[in-house]
Amino acid sequence: MHEYAVTQSLLDTAMEYARKNDAKRVLSLNLVIGELSGIIDESVQFYWDMISADSICRDSKLNFGHVKAKLVCGECGNEFYMGEELTPCPKCGSMSLNIIAGKEFRLESIEIEK
Repeated sequence: MHEYAVTQSLLDTAMEYARKNDAKRVLSLNLVIGELSGIIDESVQFYWDMISADSICRDSKLNFGHVKAKLVCGECGNEFYMGEELTPCPKCGSMSLNIIAGKEFRLESIEIEK
């Protein structure tokens, strides 16, 4: 359900950007989503279609870019991408791991029509 709040925030941001830039309508939003963010594209799209229907964002396109989970080993400094599940460092076998990418969720850009 947190996708609803996230999507509402996206709509608020897009509407404010459109207002400040005298837009006739919002054409698209480019989003970046990390695989560990817990954000599901389909849910965001569903809520977007629903809550933007009566706004200048109606029919705008959501473009989803994805970031793979990247970890760094706290023992040996090895950086590697996480597979299907969390596993020890492939170099030294340590489980002292820190996430350095993959938790992102951000609005990268908005395209408008003036």
